[in-house]
Amino acid sequence: MRAVRTTPLLVLAALLAGGCAHAPKGAPRAGAPADWFPLAVGNEWVYADRSPQLPPRGQKRTVRILSKDADGYYVDNEKGALRADPDCLHDRLRRLLCAPFEPGHAWSSVVSVGSTERYEIVAVGERVQTPAGAFDGCLRVRAHTRAGPEAEAVLEITYAPRVGPVRIETFAVVRGVATPQIRAELESYRVEGR
Repeated sequence: MRAVRTTPLLVLAALLAGGCAHAPKGAPRAGAPADWFPLAVGNEWVYADRSPQLPPRGQKRTVRILSKDADGYYVDNEKGALRADPDCLHDRLRRLLCAPFEPGHAWSSVVSVGSTERYEIVAVGERVQTPAGAFDGCLRVRAHTRAGPEAEAVLEITYAPRVGPVRIETFAVVRGVATPQIRAELESYRVEGR
C-alpha cells in the first residue's frame, strides 16, 4: 500500500523515532495559514510517538526551522520546506492547509502523474489534549490518497492556532476499515513568530 507522502515537518513519518511553552488557552480562531503554522527561523516542535502499530513507543522527534530560502520556503532539520501564502500553507508539491478555515472546505493537490491527494477541513474549534497541554480552537484537516482499488491512505493533522500541528495521525483504510498507523502528539514547542 502506498502511504500518504508529506513533508517531514508535518508527518514525521519515520516517526518517531527545546524550549517548552505553555499551551495558549482560549486562543482566538486564526485567519491566515501562518496563524495555524507559525513559520520562523528557530521555531521548534518536539513530538512524542503514540503510534499503536510501531514499536518501540516513547521515541521523540524534534523539528526545527533552520533557514528561509530564496523562494520564501522555511527549511527544517529534516529537509522539509514550507511556505505560508495568503490563502494556503504548502510544501513544494502540495497545498496542505487552505482558507477559508471552515468545516467542509476542500481542495486537492496533484503530487505526481498518478497521484492526487484530496484534503478537507473536517473540524474547527476542537479542544485537543497533548503532552504539551490543552489547546483550544483547533482545526483538523484530513487528506486521502488512493493506494489501490479498495485501499487508501489517510492523514489527519490537527493544528492549534499560533502553535502549529499538535497531533498527526495516519490510517490505512482497506475495504472501508481504518487501521491506525502513526500517531504523533506535541510534547513541547518554541514558537517565536511568523
